[in-house]
Amino acid sequence: MAERDDATKGEGLERRDLLKLGAAAAAGLVAGRLAAAETAATPPVAKAGSVPFNPRTADAMPTRNLGKTGFRVGLFSLGGQAALEKPANEAVAVPLIERALDLGVNYVDTSARYGGDERWSERYFGTVMAKRRSEAFLATKTHDRSRDGSLRLLETSLKLLKTGHVDLWQLHAMSTMDDVEKVCAKGGALEAFQEAREQKLVRFLGLSGHTDPAVLAEAIRRFPFDAILLAINAADPHHLPFGSELLPLAVEREMGIIGMKVPARGRLLSGYVPPPLEEQRGKIKATRAGTLTMPEAFR
Repeated sequence: MAERDDATKGEGLERRDLLKLGAAAAAGLVAGRLAAAETAATPPVAKAGSVPFNPRTADAMPTRNLGKTGFRVGLFSLGGQAALEKPANEAVAVPLIERALDLGVNYVDTSARYGGDERWSERYFGTVMAKRRSEAFLATKTHDRSRDGSLRLLETSLKLLKTGHVDLWQLHAMSTMDDVEKVCAKGGALEAFQEAREQKLVRFLGLSGHTDPAVLAEAIRRFPFDAILLAINAADPHHLPFGSELLPLAVEREMGIIGMKVPARGRLLSGYVPPPLEEQRGKIKATRAGTLTMPEAFR
């Protein structure tokens, strides 16, 4: 995560606002080699007009290479859940996306699954992308494991996002070895990935997961993905650790690495109020608040 020094203390409200985005948004992005030196964000060398560029990013935050994509990405991104997937919430969601871009965010992430059958998240992003597509590296996902199902999802994603292509298309929530077998099989989603890239409907290919690092490791051994969206936070060493079991392999492959669940769905934060146990997702239940602030969780 990006370190903050004394010079950041005088940067005022906008930098604090940027940190607050993390509570409802995606995590900091760490790309390429984890020890890569910070450099100013400049338009990457690529085909003319093919790579998004937000002119505010360089002044707003440190940047990193997003793996071998040629894109310089800011350390903080905007994810499409929370307020951005609630039904009929355009009055809140659209200004939030606009504000993120205004603050220098240059990577935004959504999914065909966010917002249910209506796909509210992609709809909200589409409202903004219709005007500001050139400013953001746009990622979305397919949760279907088949070729045909994934291509149908992508067709609708492009319509809702109001764009002719997405920068990164990802396999959503790869959780079991059965998921890996299905996407790699004949007629599986990886056939859709290759076809979509050949047709220039997507530029780069990735996968995501927050259940078992061994599943994601197996998937990236079988296919040369460009990027990975993985869960990583301060509690990581204590349960199926992504940091030690998956991250080194992703770094070795020089993948773009995007971190998510940085506050562990809020559980690590000191202000967290655990809901009733029967309402909590997953096997591990929270019975008390955490100890961290959001900036500490990001660090």
